[in-house]
Amino acid sequence: MSGAATAIAHPNVALSKYWGKRAGSGRFPAVPSLSVTLSGLSTRTSVVFDGSAAADSLLLNGQPSSFGDLARAVELLDRVRAAAGEVRRARVVSRNDFPTASGLASSASGFAALTLGAVRAAGLDWDASRISDLARRSSASAARSLFGGFVELDAGPVAPTEDDVLSARVVAAESAFPLVILVCVTTAKPKAIGSADGMATTLAMSPYAAAWLAEAPRMHLRLRDALLARDFVSVGELAESSALAMHASAIAAGVIYWTGATLDVLSALRALRASGVAAYATIDAGPHVKVLVRPGDAAQAGQALRAMGGVERIIDAVPGEGARLAQASDQVDESER
Repeated sequence: MSGAATAIAHPNVALSKYWGKRAGSGRFPAVPSLSVTLSGLSTRTSVVFDGSAAADSLLLNGQPSSFGDLARAVELLDRVRAAAGEVRRARVVSRNDFPTASGLASSASGFAALTLGAVRAAGLDWDASRISDLARRSSASAARSLFGGFVELDAGPVAPTEDDVLSARVVAAESAFPLVILVCVTTAKPKAIGSADGMATTLAMSPYAAAWLAEAPRMHLRLRDALLARDFVSVGELAESSALAMHASAIAAGVIYWTGATLDVLSALRALRASGVAAYATIDAGPHVKVLVRPGDAAQAGQALRAMGGVERIIDAVPGEGARLAQASDQVDESER
């Protein structure tokens, strides 16, 4: 057992949205979701089990992590230690090459990388499905980032227990559905309302929560069918509908992630569609808009969006690969310890 590993994972954007958890333990989603794993954005995480360490530590983007982030990481590490018979504490160093805690799924890539790195550092020879289930217990969307391409995560059982298992699975490979995702970054600042709090408030307070829970699975099934049929327009329309329905239910509970820039991008997409460019939005729990376009339309759509004042930058992404170990030659970055 080496005691050290470095993993790389990419965030994913849900085309059919996961928003809301089942009551009970285990972070089981209340509705199914289908996502695309994004190349062009990545998290790199090193895990070292060290007998000289008195406690677990987490350095995120060069800074000691917040208490909440560290507590979630320790919870995951404790599960790995219990499975592996490992007693040493861990030093974790993680870095994102995109804004963190801002609505760009850094939690998904972060916990996917941490889970894979910790499992391998502890010497566990688990397959991707088992690692996905473990990642889901820390961040439901992280279960999807273990895999590349287009990935589905079912809703959890109605009354889940810690013993229940739920892993993500691949629906289609990266190359199965030609797609460019233009990630319109509107701010680098962390969002004011975390996703977990936003989901809980929505289900508890929104008058539209029941409608969301009923309609989301139906949109999910239609979107999956459209994806497998390679029907780009239907995928785009359904992805935008899923995002708008999710945010409508959240806004009705006072959970507002959008800014003026978010609305400006949505308006620009309507203008692009009117001009004949099929461009559709999906928006996670944040102000950023991810624009879905065909590869042949990416340049024209990107030019129009880059001209907007509220868009700080655009990250061009395509469907990418799942979480993986870094090369053995750079398992641990000493400069970031």
